[in-house]
Amino acid sequence: MKKLLLSFAAIGLIALSVDAQSCTPGANYVDSTYGVWPDTTQNFPPAAANVAYSTDLNFKVPATVSAELDASGQFVGSPIQGFTVTGVLGLPSGYNYACNIASCTYAGGANGCANVYGTTANTGTYPITIEVDATVMVTLIPGLPATPVTQSVSFGGYKINVGTAGLITSVVEPLSIYPNPSNGQVSIKGIVADELTITNLNGQVILTKNVSGQTQATLDLSSLNAGVYFVNTLGSLGKETIRFIKN
Repeated sequence: MKKLLLSFAAIGLIALSVDAQSCTPGANYVDSTYGVWPDTTQNFPPAAANVAYSTDLNFKVPATVSAELDASGQFVGSPIQGFTVTGVLGLPSGYNYACNIASCTYAGGANGCANVYGTTANTGTYPITIEVDATVMVTLIPGLPATPVTQSVSFGGYKINVGTAGLITSVVEPLSIYPNPSNGQVSIKGIVADELTITNLNGQVILTKNVSGQTQATLDLSSLNAGVYFVNTLGSLGKETIRFIKN
């Protein structure tokens, strides 16, 4: 969940443009504690080369740090003063972001949205890395006022697939695995590669399968221990990785 917490920072960019579409934070997300919609599993809608692209993201900043967001426990319970997006790396040439707040700074507990927009001539898969400054109010010495502590963090997980107009469905169908979590057999769709591998959290290759000429495959993973694993492919759209859980 820590990755999810800060992945909502994908929403904001400081740069604005008259080409960006205005957005209004979705009212149906107000009652949520925090999150980003769509998340990194659903990801950005596919794009086409030389075609104008525009999509909105909605998000809500957490009000306090929970154990799910800070595994170390160092800042659990501390109020979140806010987040500021300081940079976005990996966007296709010609793409940009614009926040509904010009500063791209959001207070703890706030709702926001952003428009992702632009036109590019370059096809491919573009992994997006978000650079964020997160400020948490921390009591360093009991009895004294809380001190704002700012951490600079980089997060990935989002991507934009840019295909050829007219062929976009077949070119950029996202890599997916289901059911997820799984008790054994899984189906993998959206393969654009000759080989796929299954790796564990330590990066060790557990399984390798030749999938040349296939766009989907079925695997029996019943022999794997329960845990978190990754499906990895390397093909014409670049490297793609998707996380799944084996019960």
